Amino acid sequence: MPGERKIRVLVAKPGLDGHDRGAKVIARALRDAGMEVIYTGLRQTPEMIVNASLQEDVDVIGLSILSGAHNAIVPRVMDLLKHNQMDDVLVLVGGIIPDQDVPLLKEKGVAGIFQPGTAMDEIIQFIRHNVKPRGIPAVT
Repeated sequence: MPGERKIRVLVAKPGLDGHDRGAKVIARALRDAGMEVIYTGLRQTPEMIVNASLQEDVDVIGLSILSGAHNAIVPRVMDLLKHNQMDDVLVLVGGIIPDQDVPLLKEKGVAGIFQPGTAMDEIIQFIRHNVKPRGIPAVT
C-alpha cells in the first residue's frame, strides 16, 4: 500500500557461530517480501544487536543461532531490550533450538521460534501478522 511504512527487520548472528547462510537466505526472503532488512553480520554480542536495533528503529529482531548458545544469548538480548524500553520490538529466533528449550525462550519474551525446515512464507506471514504499531508491546 502506498505511503505505508515498511516493516524493518534486523537479522543478527549472535555469538561465535560462523555459519550465516541461513541468515542470508532469510534476509533475502524478507527483502523479496517487501520488508527492509538490516543484516548485522557474524559474531554479534547482545549489546551490539540491541544498539543496532535502537539505531535502526526496527520492528523485528531475528536472531539466527546454530551454536547452542541460545539459552545464554537470548535472555541477555531480552533484558537489554527491556532496559531500553523496546518492548514493541518483535523478537524471533531461528536455528537449532531443541524443543525442550522453546518454553524458556517464550517465557523470556520471544514471539516466534523457527527451526530448520520452516517455510519462508510461514516466517513472512508470522511477521506481518504479529508486528504491532509503535508503542504497543509485541508480546503480552
